[in-house]
Amino acid sequence: MVRSNTIDSVIHVRFAGQSFDIPLEHLGLAADTSEREVKRTLARHLEVQDSRLNDYVVDRHQNGNLTLRPEAVFG
Repeated sequence: MVRSNTIDSVIHVRFAGQSFDIPLEHLGLAADTSEREVKRTLARHLEVQDSRLNDYVVDRHQNGNLTLRPEAVFG
């Protein structure tokens, strides 16, 4: 579990060809929020269906920041 000051933490989002940062506090999220809840909250924020984020993963960083990105496919 990653602990951090949520006020300073952000989630870096890579979605629909764009990259942007959103403060976790703005979304009402904490660094240890479940991946499912992070995706659900971001879907509402982006005004898209939850299913649009099914193939995305949430990376957690030691500084408390999160990254939502498409799942990497290798091969």
